[in-house]
Amino acid sequence: MSSFDYIVVGCGGIGSGAVYWLSKVAGKGVLGLEQFSIGHVRGGSQDYSRIIRHLYHDEMYTKLTQATYDTYEKLDGLGIRRYFPQWKFGAEMVGLYQRDGGLVDAASGNAAHIQLARGNGATVIDNCAVTGIRKLGPNNIQVTTNKGEFRCKRVIVTAGAWINDVLGSCGVHLPVTVTQEQVTYYATPHMRDFTKDKFPVFIYHGDSHDLYGLPIYGNTGTKMGIDVGGHEVTGDTRTWTPDPVRENKQEDFLKRFLPKFLGPILETRTCLYTMTPDRNFVVDNLARKGLPEVSFCCGAGHAYKFASLLGKILSQLAIDGRTTYDISKFSMEREAIADPNFPKNFGLGRVVGVHKAKL
Repeated sequence: MSSFDYIVVGCGGIGSGAVYWLSKVAGKGVLGLEQFSIGHVRGGSQDYSRIIRHLYHDEMYTKLTQATYDTYEKLDGLGIRRYFPQWKFGAEMVGLYQRDGGLVDAASGNAAHIQLARGNGATVIDNCAVTGIRKLGPNNIQVTTNKGEFRCKRVIVTAGAWINDVLGSCGVHLPVTVTQEQVTYYATPHMRDFTKDKFPVFIYHGDSHDLYGLPIYGNTGTKMGIDVGGHEVTGDTRTWTPDPVRENKQEDFLKRFLPKFLGPILETRTCLYTMTPDRNFVVDNLARKGLPEVSFCCGAGHAYKFASLLGKILSQLAIDGRTTYDISKFSMEREAIADPNFPKNFGLGRVVGVHKAKL
């Protein structure tokens, strides 16, 4: 049985961040465990690009980005087109433009976290599924895997769609819903109009769903998806089969508002969202269950832009038992987590029946 100071279960976006931040302090005392291969595409933290922005629907998130709503410019449709003539909006459209929004390279970010952590002395083992966590005594935790048992002082669980498979051994079950989402890349013939220096990331608030898109990055295609448009699955029952209904909805939107963005479909990629009933993060420990040694995070399907920060917060919880960031609203004791009858609302500030565009 190998012993470490800290073990991180799950090495996707948030988990790789936790391994990195822990390694800066504890070096060889850090172990990262990943049930699949490093960089796998079975979860929710890969692909070429993700949206990064200060603009958010709730101050609890904008505080984490150290920004305020005062940094955004309100535009009508004509104002949007002055900045980005690729759009075909009328004057009735309302948009919020944030100049320093952009994209983050998710796959490269995860890889950098792992490589830098290994450079600091951390150990990372892939294809190593955790089957149980058991407390042997204060600051003495046993982590059982398909590759043997490990001991540590503190454990961090960032297992995405498999979070309850891990926390279940601690007597904890989070009320999460897992859905299979997808993004589509289009081989636009107007590539010069959609490079990242000429076209922004965008989010469009529609009647029933939010649609989002990104400029060309990582391949030759523009990228678009529908937020929470997928069917409920589990981490083990999901498929990689694209949903043509969503592809058609995206095409209809683009034909109407952004026709040059379109082109033949290069590929449609699937991923997983693991969402709490209120679609907010959970960042907490299991002190109330007698396990202060175990911390965990659920990113609720919109956490990648915060991945490294959440990894840092989790490292602080593991090392110091507290964090310098305000995570009070992400407690597992809040009503959305504690009340089994709490109604599910997966929209991120979307106002039903009102069309708004966020650029």
